[in-house]
Amino acid sequence: MATILGQNQYGKAENRVVKITRDGDTHHIKDLNVSVALSGDMDDVHYSGSNANCLPTDTTKNTVYAFAKEHGIESAEQFGIHLARWFVNSQEPIQRARIRIEEYAWERIPTSDANSKFIGSDEVKHSFVRQGQETRVTQVTYDGSNWEVISGLKDLVVMNSTNSEFWGYVKDKYTTLKEAYDRILATQVSARWRYSWSDDEQRMPNWEKSYAEARKHMLHAFAETYSLSLQQTLYQMGSRIINHRSEIDEVRFSLPNKHHFLVDLEPFGLKNDNEVYFAADRPYGLIEATVLRDGVDARIPVDMTNL
Repeated sequence: MATILGQNQYGKAENRVVKITRDGDTHHIKDLNVSVALSGDMDDVHYSGSNANCLPTDTTKNTVYAFAKEHGIESAEQFGIHLARWFVNSQEPIQRARIRIEEYAWERIPTSDANSKFIGSDEVKHSFVRQGQETRVTQVTYDGSNWEVISGLKDLVVMNSTNSEFWGYVKDKYTTLKEAYDRILATQVSARWRYSWSDDEQRMPNWEKSYAEARKHMLHAFAETYSLSLQQTLYQMGSRIINHRSEIDEVRFSLPNKHHFLVDLEPFGLKNDNEVYFAADRPYGLIEATVLRDGVDARIPVDMTNL
């Protein structure tokens, strides 16, 4: 039976690079996990084993580290753009490059008011603690003329301890859930947003500001929405981003509902007045949806597992 080669790509995955920028005594950290995937004229390497068109994956790894020195890391998006442009423009067989980046945030460790016997507290500008709130992510794809940049975050846990209800839902013979008129709403946000910037003729967004602002508007919407369902809250979060950030056309969320159930304290003669809860990690409701600017087509994959 005849066979043919289908879609293929190759590269070096999960290159961990930490870039320290020293501004005098003040240091800055960029901590990235970079994955490179290249595709193009790669038939021969699969059919015959000829490596004539194959840039070694080890070279792609080296390029990541060299570019951290040569270009610095202004933002995850900008670093991905530098890499994708290089691979496509410098290697004729390469027709498409996809760069995926996770960024791990660090914040400065506050020092005590009293001076250390070794270092004055006002001089400590090089000590950091890893932030545990979320992981920033981006995917940059380039085919030689068109760009697609999808950024976002994952593992951002948020909670509203009130201003959330859930009632009026469909009930059948298997329904046991009681209607709730004052409940905890908590979720672990995985969000991706797609930028409208797609070619070099357009003005490039300020990637760092855009991420910070998108995150801010998303959190404001979560906090300020009186929620009748997690779906409603999701839509408000996406709408707030799109309405405030003109450079973003599409937002997709995957929101597991981190259920909190009131504990029955009556066997102990105690009344539980929305005070003591059991936090259940599974099973969980999973709410997913895309919010789009009107007139824009959806491009972010429905399954964001590997995005």
